[in-house]
Amino acid sequence: MAMASVVLAPDFALAAVSPQKVSIALAAKTSLFHLPLVLAEQLGAFKNEGLQIDWLECESGLQAVQLALNGQADVVSGAFEHTLDLQARGLNYRAFVLQGRAPQISVGLATRKALAMKSLDDLKSVKMGISSLGSGTHWVAQQWRLKAKLAAENVQFIELGSATGQLLEAVKTGSVDALCHTDPVMHYLEQKNELRLLAETRSLMSTQRMFGGPMLSACLFGKGEFLQKRADVALTLTRGVVRALQWLKTAGPSDILKMVPSHNWMGDRAMYLGALENVRNSYSLDGMFSTESSQTAWRARASRVSTDRANWTTLARTYTNEFALIAQRKVNS
Repeated sequence: MAMASVVLAPDFALAAVSPQKVSIALAAKTSLFHLPLVLAEQLGAFKNEGLQIDWLECESGLQAVQLALNGQADVVSGAFEHTLDLQARGLNYRAFVLQGRAPQISVGLATRKALAMKSLDDLKSVKMGISSLGSGTHWVAQQWRLKAKLAAENVQFIELGSATGQLLEAVKTGSVDALCHTDPVMHYLEQKNELRLLAETRSLMSTQRMFGGPMLSACLFGKGEFLQKRADVALTLTRGVVRALQWLKTAGPSDILKMVPSHNWMGDRAMYLGALENVRNSYSLDGMFSTESSQTAWRARASRVSTDRANWTTLARTYTNEFALIAQRKVNS
């Protein structure tokens, strides 16, 4: 395997001499989707090892991927399914640490429209807000449409980006009839009675219902060349995320509020903690990817994409557990 060189020198990252920089592209940084990565930074996991992060905030996961393809970003924090798409295009990108075991994405119908309905059969034409086509919100919305047995022509996808204000405005002004997005935005709109949830993937159980098996979601991924040439940086990032995941297992509400930047709370600490409670068991326990979960992601993608260059052999190339295995030894030692 191309990653074998990483295992041969598990202590090399500790020997890094000069400060290093790495650029990470991501959408909706303030969402709970990226919480382990944000916590890793707040816990000092990167700074303490001389790693400086250049955050590239994007309107959507697809835009974050595009920055990586353009050479502007070294790493993407985004949905695992992007690696399936990239490998299907013959592009060698691999996920190297898992943050989430569930997408944490919900589908909500504007309350005004929900009140006028008796059943889903009444949904003849829906304007569904998503971050962008080809992003995680789009994929979950498509999965929901298939599960709800709605014809493709019944749902019109509206690209809104990931800016919180823009999402709230679109729902409140009626620019969209429904929204498919992450928390805490969806939980906030639900609490304000602006949305009625039709489906959610906040927990392992609800994700299993939606996709028919355990799932992979938020992760860090990069080009194979980056993982080889800058393996020390990839390992530092992995160690930081694994440390954050372990911290999150026992952290109480006050611990979390002290650590999470206040602008992530949307002005309401209680609401934020409620949103976190909804998704808490969706975070990875150890940063590792499981074969069964990757196969669920594969099948979900196959339901959306009829034919391309992807096959079962490409699935094994979409992720590696080597960095997480080394990180666990260091974090636990």
